[in-house]
This record gives sequence, structure tokens and C-alpha cells, in this order.
Amino acid sequence: MGKILVTGGAGYIGSHTCVELLNSGYEVVILDNLENSSEKSIKKVEQITNKNLDFIRGDVRDEKILSKVFENENINSIIHFAGYKAVGESVEFPLKYYENNVSGTIVLLEKMKEFNVKNIVFSSSATVYGDPHEVPIKESFPLKPSNPYGKTKRMVEMILEDLYESDKSWNIGLLRYFNPVGAHESGLIGEDPRGVPNNLTPYITQVAVGKLKKLSVFGDDYPTKDGTGVRDYIHVKDLASGHLKAIEKISENPGLFAVNLGTGKGFSVLEVLKAFEKACKKEIPFSIESRRPGDIARCYADTSLAREFLNWEAKYGIEEMAEDAWKWQKNNPDGYGKD
Repeated sequence: MGKILVTGGAGYIGSHTCVELLNSGYEVVILDNLENSSEKSIKKVEQITNKNLDFIRGDVRDEKILSKVFENENINSIIHFAGYKAVGESVEFPLKYYENNVSGTIVLLEKMKEFNVKNIVFSSSATVYGDPHEVPIKESFPLKPSNPYGKTKRMVEMILEDLYESDKSWNIGLLRYFNPVGAHESGLIGEDPRGVPNNLTPYITQVAVGKLKKLSVFGDDYPTKDGTGVRDYIHVKDLASGHLKAIEKISENPGLFAVNLGTGKGFSVLEVLKAFEKACKKEIPFSIESRRPGDIARCYADTSLAREFLNWEAKYGIEEMAEDAWKWQKNNPDGYGKD
């Protein structure tokens, strides 16, 4: 059994997935340029699992480094996380997103082809569905991403679909995540956004820990139970186990598949806030602001395909997500700190 190359493995979802892989007996090589992550997360992964992994600091766009990785390591499969992921930033700097997320993947795929490594699990996103005509969202729904970040994810999916059409010996898993939340229960690894968080839950925990003054809730006039936006929040440990199932599936030569990873339940912003207040045992100040452009009212997954095809389903609820995220934030008020 060869090793698994995890691009962006020092990041939030990558580090939790490396824990799952190592605990399941896989050998892991991380390639990460540490632009939005910390080498400390890799040390913590080794601490949690009591196992070693290989870390190479480098960028997926760097052909020389990729060649070295494939020459020196016995790589069998790739889990491809490396990419930028902030919706707002993608609207402001679309070229940066296309260059990194799309061009970077093409460089990686060229190298895989050159070294005859044809197994890849791609970190996609529910943003590929855009504003769905109904919920829950099935994999067969129209794909109409509404921002450059979502479009880069869909573009990479299309590249992988075309690659598979041209050569059926590839095995390709497209995992469409909903909203990752939480942290490892040890409190050693978690979400460490650079600057002001873009996502709801690290923003809530940073208000709770006193780093930010209050939470802004964008819109309370959506057609939802309390007027705030509804999303499918999934524990990052569940998300990580989904990647493990996808890697196991690939060993059966399934060809190309696209699967939603979510809980199948929607929670509103105010419900998430309440779960965090319970976990933190304190009130979290918030204010209602006007809607953000491009935000949709409701988004949650139909998870039946993940159950049937990957034999996977989410185990953790919103309470555990809140408790684990809070434990991480409380133990690490400044995230991983400065490298």
C-alpha cells in the first residue's frame, strides 16, 4: 500500500483528515506552503496519533517540488485540499482564486499523470450548487455557483470529469462539503483563521473569548423559522472520516463519483449561537445587520448517497460541534500563534 499525499494537509480540514488516516494505518505525506496554515498543526497531529508523517513545505503550483515528492515517496493516492476558500475575498480578487485553485490543480494532475498516480479525492464544496431551487440538496441538482470561489470548485470538478472521460483508469472522488465546524476533542488542533474570521463559528468563539466585540448576524428577514440563514453544519471529525471512506472506496476502482458530506439537517444562525452560548456558559453579544449580497436563505444536504455509496454518515450534533470548537478556542485563544 502506497502513501497518501495530502495537499494543504496543515490546514483545518486537512489536519483532522491526517489524524483519521494515521489512526487507520495509512502513511501520510503532507505538502503545504503554510500560507494560511501553521506547521504547529502537523506536530499536533503527530502528538494526537503518536505516529510520524512526512512534511514537505511547498506549493502545488511548483512542478519541481511535486516531481521530487513523486520521485522520493511511494504515492498511491492524493487528497487535494490545497486552495483558497474565502467567498468574499474571491469576489474581490477573482484572478488570485482562479490562478491558485484551478491552475494549481492542473499542475498537480499533470504530475500525477506523469508518474501514473491516478487516484484523487478532491475537496469540493456545496457552493457548486449556488442558490438551490429546493432543499435538501441532491448531487443531481443543477450546478450554478454564484461566486468565484464556488466557480473554481466547479471548474476543477469539470476538469476532473473531462480527465475521467479521456482515461477511465482514473478514480476520482468529488466531496462536496457543507459547513465544517468544531475541532478535535483533544483541543490540540482546530480552526485557526488568519485575520478576522470569514466563517460563523470561529467568529462566535472569538467573541466568546473576548477577541472580538460582537457577532454580526446578516439578515433576519429570510423565509426561515427565525428569519436568519439556515445551513448544514458538519463536525470536522465527521468530514475527516468521510475522506477516509472515500479513500477506501477508491481502492474498489469506482471511477468518478460526487458525494455530499453534510448532516442533512439545517440550523439557523441564531440556533448555532444558542448552542455556543450553552457550550461557553455565557451570553454572546450580537447585532442584526442587513443581508450580505450573494447569501442564500437555506442550504442543507441530502445525505442518502453518502450513506449508500460510501457507507458514511455524520455522527456528531451541533452541541458537540460547539463544545469542541469552544474547547479549542479556550485552550488556544490565539490559534497556533506565530510560527
